[in-house]
Amino acid sequence: MTTRPSSPARPIAVAMPPISLVTGGSRGLGRDMARALARQGHDLLITYRTGKKEAEAVVAEITALGRRATALQLDVGAHATFPAFAEALREQLSAWQRDRIDHLVNNAGMGVHAAFADTTREQFDQLVDVHLKGPFFLTQTLLPLLADGGRIVNISSGLARFSVPGYAAYAAMKGAMEVLTRYQAKELGPRGIAVNIVAPGAIATDFGGGAVRDDADLNAFLAAQTALGRVGQAEDIGGVVASLLAPANRWINAQRIEASGGMFL
Repeated sequence: MTTRPSSPARPIAVAMPPISLVTGGSRGLGRDMARALARQGHDLLITYRTGKKEAEAVVAEITALGRRATALQLDVGAHATFPAFAEALREQLSAWQRDRIDHLVNNAGMGVHAAFADTTREQFDQLVDVHLKGPFFLTQTLLPLLADGGRIVNISSGLARFSVPGYAAYAAMKGAMEVLTRYQAKELGPRGIAVNIVAPGAIATDFGGGAVRDDADLNAFLAAQTALGRVGQAEDIGGVVASLLAPANRWINAQRIEASGGMFL
């Protein structure tokens, strides 16, 4: 009786963890986005502008969760530096034996509070550079490093829907990002890339000088205008971004998702 030789064992395919890049991931909303994604099984690349120590602390937190993480310096308002940043990103991916990121979260930003009549050209140009030209051209630069079937999450603001005096220029940039999100979803769709935008409401962080967090009267006023009766915390936003990047939500595309607790309804 002859026996048939056994077939060689097939190697077991091991799924690679997704890699997400979160700009402005050293503090505030970006820090919580990075944490939430790490808890969801992502490896993280975060950027910081000047807060290297804060970024390193976030990297340590993510590493403690069992995920890989690295912090890279980036000023999203300095558009000429984007090619060099892309090369640094490429080198880091190579060190992880990867050649693409799976997700890009355009979170980095800054605030300017000034009445429409008092807004200077310098303030306006700074907001354009950071909140519109920055994510526009950074995303464009990173397209070769973004995997087909990947996802992009942009960040808007509830101020693009409701109006609070003092934020005309800032809100205008966020409104432009909401339009850009739909165009990105349309034009990147052939690559299977989904693009959505999250619009936080009032959040108690250090953004804009920490006014929502530190000004008790402002905090109380905004809480009274919110259906859930309080202002938001950073933890209220990180989970929203992580959810959009979860496999089960791959069919959500070209959507504005407001996470405000129901402000100004």
